[in-house]
Amino acid sequence: MTKEQHIALVTGANKGIGFEVARDLARKGFHVFLGARNEKAGQAAVQKLNKEGEKEDYGEIAFIKIDVSKPDSIRRAAEEFSRSTDRLDVLVNNAGVLLDDDKDVLTITPEIFETTLRTNTLGALLVSQAFIPFLKKSNAPRIVNVSSGGGQLADGADGWAPAYCISKTALNGVTSQLAAALPKFAVNSVCPGWVRTDMGGSNATRSVAEGASGVVWLAADAPQKETAKFWRDRKVIPW
Repeated sequence: MTKEQHIALVTGANKGIGFEVARDLARKGFHVFLGARNEKAGQAAVQKLNKEGEKEDYGEIAFIKIDVSKPDSIRRAAEEFSRSTDRLDVLVNNAGVLLDDDKDVLTITPEIFETTLRTNTLGALLVSQAFIPFLKKSNAPRIVNVSSGGGQLADGADGWAPAYCISKTALNGVTSQLAAALPKFAVNSVCPGWVRTDMGGSNATRSVAEGASGVVWLAADAPQKETAKFWRDRKVIPW
């Protein structure tokens, strides 16, 4: 990669919104590290994008194995990353799970609650901590946390997927705290909307490309001064 080429890491990028974000950043010329916990699926995603890139002139795309729910995996991913470069410009914390769907908060199990928080909230924090030394080498470091409108507190909850929604509320708290700790960074949360992915389902109102659009904008095109905010469709929304 060239010194001027921007470098991005996208977690949970073997499918869905993460895959589309990786694709769009590669189209913009980024060197993209596509993170996934499943090595076979991640390698297949990289091969697909590299094949497309032969026709469309994508930036370089490489696979990096990372399970954000496991601190050891995050540490190993950072070590692997360091063997390729010492700089990271954009971290997109996209990896997440939805395990409780329509379950009631009164009956949610400790196991589902803990697993959801470990992946969706703690995972994003630990990945950020591990890669901040690389981000500090960037002239315009950015962290984009893929959140959800389900995590908003402004208008109260509707009772859907309580563990998932609480994890996204907490993720927004992580965003706010990281932004305070990293004043030279742009650290933001973004709601992609209801997207037709494995998680969103076939009835969702937005395509994957539409869902990824706001994430990519924050990762690549939004003003660097914009930080500590929650976004949807390039507009700030209430926490």
